[in-house]
Amino acid sequence: MVTGRISFIGAGPGAADLITVRGAKRIAEADIVVWAASLVTPECVQEHARADAELVDSSRLTHEQAVEIYRRAERDKLKVARVHSGDPSLWGAVQEQYDAAVRMNVEVEIVPGVAAFSAAAAAVGRELTVPEVAQSLVLTRLEGGKTPMPDGEKVREFAKHGTTMALFLSAARTGQLVEELRAGGYPDDTPVLVAYKVTWPDELLVRSTLGELEADCKKHKLWRHTLFIIGKGLTAGGTRSHLYHAGHFHTYRKADKEARRALRAERSSRRTETPREQPEEPDATKLKESDAAWWAVRDWQESARGAARFGASRSIPIHQADESQSQLFSAEEAAEPEPEAVAPQQESTTTATRTAAKTGTARKSGGAAKSGSTKRKAPAKPAAKSKQPAKRKPAAKPDEQSE
Repeated sequence: MVTGRISFIGAGPGAADLITVRGAKRIAEADIVVWAASLVTPECVQEHARADAELVDSSRLTHEQAVEIYRRAERDKLKVARVHSGDPSLWGAVQEQYDAAVRMNVEVEIVPGVAAFSAAAAAVGRELTVPEVAQSLVLTRLEGGKTPMPDGEKVREFAKHGTTMALFLSAARTGQLVEELRAGGYPDDTPVLVAYKVTWPDELLVRSTLGELEADCKKHKLWRHTLFIIGKGLTAGGTRSHLYHAGHFHTYRKADKEARRALRAERSSRRTETPREQPEEPDATKLKESDAAWWAVRDWQESARGAARFGASRSIPIHQADESQSQLFSAEEAAEPEPEAVAPQQESTTTATRTAAKTGTARKSGGAAKSGSTKRKAPAKPAAKSKQPAKRKPAAKPDEQSE
């Protein structure tokens, strides 16, 4: 079934010959070309669009008017090329248009384009990810514009990383931008590339520093169509990449043995010259809540273990237990009769005999009493008396209890 098609195309930074082959093909096939005349060079459209194509300047349209053009494409099965500057995925307001188009009965696609920061780096002959200097790139803009910034996405927070940054839509408030970058940690001698209308006929490239950035923008009256790239990677040489080093190997190339040894030696010497930073030791006086809770549990466990060890090794009689625990033994004492009078020196022996009577036979309890008397070196007669309660059967007859 033949339907219409809507193509969101990245035209690149400005030059007509920097559009992708696919993007140029979609413009040539389009019945309607919607493009921003203030952001895309006329040559980009004139060189690729059909002579009978309808050209619409999007700078005069609202979102609703653009969606109405897409509805025409659905109704009349037309092909629309919506041309954005740079790459549509960066500050192109393409998402809301794409979401509206996919709800229609048409084909929808996004054709990527060359981003302005890539064209600016190419114009000055710099790589933005210089080995051992900068391996990250932050794309952002200054807060406070027409579109609010999400929480946590502040220029000064990104600047704390110290890596390369590309800042869009910020030239009208250069003084504020400089203060944010300073607050983030960039020194005043940090190199800055000021790129105005990159790849356009009136392109302007200014090499500046953070300390001179505001004055340079005022001097050249730059407040629109200006991109800033900041970072030491703009001037630092860094080290040679290992990707094409003769000592580096990968799936399609073997490493030269001599070059491999030299590369390893170079890496080892570099590690020795720049020792790894030791992590900061935490402040012992400042405990986290989780640490405090852990220590509280640990102290409780140690106390519980100490109490268990004390209970297992104590040899004091039951009657000498803590008064607060007297109720725990009251039932036990009522069920078990007290033995006949025992000499004070045999008190621990009697306690041992009573404990043995609960668990085992009279023979074992007699042995326990005998061993207890041996340890204390007590006379034979008290030892014999201690055997008497162990030998008696724990009968429940009243007459035997009264004896």
